[in-house]
Amino acid sequence: MSTVAMNPAAGVPAHAGASRKAALASWLGSAVEYYDFFIYGTAAALIFPKLFFSPDNPQAAAIASFATFGVAYITRPLGAVALGHVGDKFGRKKVLTFTLLLMGFSTFIIGCLPTYSQAGVLAPILLVLARLLQGISAAGEQAGASSMTLEHAPEDQRAFYTSFTLSGTQAGLILATLVFLPISAMPEEQMLSWGWRIPFFMSLIVVAVGFWVRRTLPETPAFEEEKEQHEDAKLPVVALFKEQWSDVLRVILAALVSTVSTIFSVYTLSYAVNTVKLPRPTMLTLLILCNVVALVAIPLWAKLADRIGRRPVFMLGALGCAVLIYPYLWAIGHGEVAMIYVFGLLLSGVVYSASNGVWPSLYAEMFDTRVRLSGLAISTQIGFALGGFAPSIAAALQSEGPNGWLPVAILVMCTCLIAAASIYTARETYRTPMHLLGRPS
Repeated sequence: MSTVAMNPAAGVPAHAGASRKAALASWLGSAVEYYDFFIYGTAAALIFPKLFFSPDNPQAAAIASFATFGVAYITRPLGAVALGHVGDKFGRKKVLTFTLLLMGFSTFIIGCLPTYSQAGVLAPILLVLARLLQGISAAGEQAGASSMTLEHAPEDQRAFYTSFTLSGTQAGLILATLVFLPISAMPEEQMLSWGWRIPFFMSLIVVAVGFWVRRTLPETPAFEEEKEQHEDAKLPVVALFKEQWSDVLRVILAALVSTVSTIFSVYTLSYAVNTVKLPRPTMLTLLILCNVVALVAIPLWAKLADRIGRRPVFMLGALGCAVLIYPYLWAIGHGEVAMIYVFGLLLSGVVYSASNGVWPSLYAEMFDTRVRLSGLAISTQIGFALGGFAPSIAAALQSEGPNGWLPVAILVMCTCLIAAASIYTARETYRTPMHLLGRPS
């Protein structure tokens, strides 16, 4: 194992500057990637059912629109296999550059697409193809950024540094929602004719910023050491499933907690606006506030995980979400705006941030360096794929009346309980040295 020089005065590794740069690059890159990813989710809830599908059946159009949101999760596992191989064989930096450019390209293309009234069934087909490219990009982004940041981080602050990946994700959602606020306030005719395209065209700007930041980021010491000692796997995916299949399964099940995010940011937005008839700005403002709170909560939960361990923090978040989803959906169903804000902020801003802020370190530390990006990408993307279809499943489960949300709450509760139970069986790794992560006890 290589040694790292310490600053005796500060007790900080000599590569602390690289640690901070990696965290910043992960934050900005994730913000860019997920700005693109989340503007699609907002549009799928509010706009695409009216533009890309037949107007004859609004409920069927809403379900189909949610399905196009979820379809990106089909290519995410496939993209995870390919990008995981590249990242474990040739470096984390190459993956992060590719994912950024692919996301920007596919998002810009969506803004150029013809609508159903202009091109008929060709319109949703092209929309799905562009969404599939977004899915490939997202497959490698969080896994690559988490691996990069973890392997640059000081030993006793790995959860804190890797949490910047998810803080960037929240920032991307804030930016996406802020961009859609003035769009949603436009007259309906203008919004549907040209206004909705603006957020997608703006992706070129944010991608340029992210690429400028990432271009000078160095490769990680842990990856370089594996290469120098010739310990890298010839076929990382084969080695992963041969040696750590149980950890892959564990992370797949734990990643079902992402259902909370997709239900909150996509399904409940549509349910509140289209079914309960709450004003669009009311719900979009809530999304912004929740993610502002999450920007503060995520690093605080991560700091706690560096002190007491990853498992208890993650499980607290998952179990808390299983409970809070009920009063939140009740408040929406009954149009109680004050309670929507109270329970929404608690659910998404505070409690979900516990699981969301800790999983990058929790999951990544389960895997050996030579298969880390593959393990993290493949297992999370399979789990996220299941969560990605949650809005369309929820739309199908929703029944009539003010309590029509109840089947959706049960769905979210079950996925959260499964996630908590999976992590209960995991090893605690917050005191495990980097070179021993993913190795047999």
